[in-house]
Amino acid sequence: MWKFPRTRYADCNGSEASEETEIAVNIGGVKRILYGDVLNRYPETRLAELVNRSTNATQEDLSALCDDYDELKREFYFDRDPEAFKCILELYYYGEIRIKRGICPIRFKREMDYWGIDKEHLNKRCKSNLNQMETKLAKIVERAKGILDALKEDVTVTRLQKCQAFLRKLMEKPESSLAARVISVLSIAFILLSSVVMCVSTIPELQVQDAAGNLVENPIIDCIETTCIIWFTVKYILRFFCSSNKLRFLISFLNIIDFLTIMPFYIVLLLGTATMGLGSVQQAVQSLRVMRISLRVMRLARVFKLARHSSGLQTLALAFKFSLKELGLIFVYMSVGIFLFSALGYTTEQSQPETLFTSIPQSFWWAISSMSTVGYGDIYPHTTLGKCNAAVSFMCGILAIILPLNLIINIFVTIYNKQYELEITAKHEIELMALHAEDEAQECQEAGKMPSAASVNNHSVWDSAGVTA
Repeated sequence: MWKFPRTRYADCNGSEASEETEIAVNIGGVKRILYGDVLNRYPETRLAELVNRSTNATQEDLSALCDDYDELKREFYFDRDPEAFKCILELYYYGEIRIKRGICPIRFKREMDYWGIDKEHLNKRCKSNLNQMETKLAKIVERAKGILDALKEDVTVTRLQKCQAFLRKLMEKPESSLAARVISVLSIAFILLSSVVMCVSTIPELQVQDAAGNLVENPIIDCIETTCIIWFTVKYILRFFCSSNKLRFLISFLNIIDFLTIMPFYIVLLLGTATMGLGSVQQAVQSLRVMRISLRVMRLARVFKLARHSSGLQTLALAFKFSLKELGLIFVYMSVGIFLFSALGYTTEQSQPETLFTSIPQSFWWAISSMSTVGYGDIYPHTTLGKCNAAVSFMCGILAIILPLNLIINIFVTIYNKQYELEITAKHEIELMALHAEDEAQECQEAGKMPSAASVNNHSVWDSAGVTA
């Protein structure tokens, strides 16, 4: 028997009869005597409804509120978790619920739903933990369904839908087949090759002279660049064709990066064709050269294409996203320090006839390199006070960077562990669903019927994820 103090409440919502009513409940083999005046503090719950009906309801009505009812003992049986029920009773006696250590929050949420209790009655810490667990569960289920979609056979009807599903697996899911892995490896190879070629093309020794004597890119390098662009273009078009939501595809950040990597090539190609009609050949060549230089910067975006194939880069991007506050602190600290020490450096160095600190904005460059501990040495103080100011700026720069850095590292480690846990858990859920499907198939064979595709594919997606969480 659990022992809770029985407390009378003057503002209870039950009747006088229910206040004097006592009911015996058996929760998973553990018996408990409950009182009407206590339970009617929350009349919308299952227990309050049970105590109010116990005096004049039939056995059938009472059986609808419990798993079993013994009329002789007047005892209600519930096939529920007794430890979780002990936490449920705290609501009636203490006004809030605390989830005991060792109880799964997701399972406890189901217990609360069964007893008709809203999660708003949880204390703040338990409610926060439950919300985090539900968010984590949703991500696990989403990841598990994604893996399941990659593994299950196509059930689409039309030939176009089958083609789109096949291309989607080929382009978006490297783990689905050997061909998809090969395409993923080739994509990474082309990204690295195009980045290397872009850097090598700027080496003067590898460039060639045109008819006017100007250095231009080597034709071999242009061929390699063109091959890479063709690969990127074909893959982008195929991914756009097989996407289920075209608008979402176009506004996705990584897809925008993909578009920016191939757009400069075609813009330069179109401009080169357009300038052929100009009267002056020299003017056409000059215009084309200016456009190529301005658009070369946009080609740098192809480095970010590696984020599509690297979970580590994706985790780093998430860490920066969730560390905006800490990064803002670093920016504020550094900005204040740069303004302060550049002004002091300009003031202390004014006595020097050939001072390098000609103005406070000119001193910003020295303050930035000093506080970031880079120290280029192109601008440096000569006076004793200037050197002392520089020494203080070194120490303040180190502190300004180190203090928020630990928080950013902790955020990165937390996000990385969560991402790794989600991947492992999702794969574990797929294994559990495969085992359930095998068991169901075996049972159906014994019963002489075939299992349905929906039951095999969707069996225990939420349940198994809830158990893991």
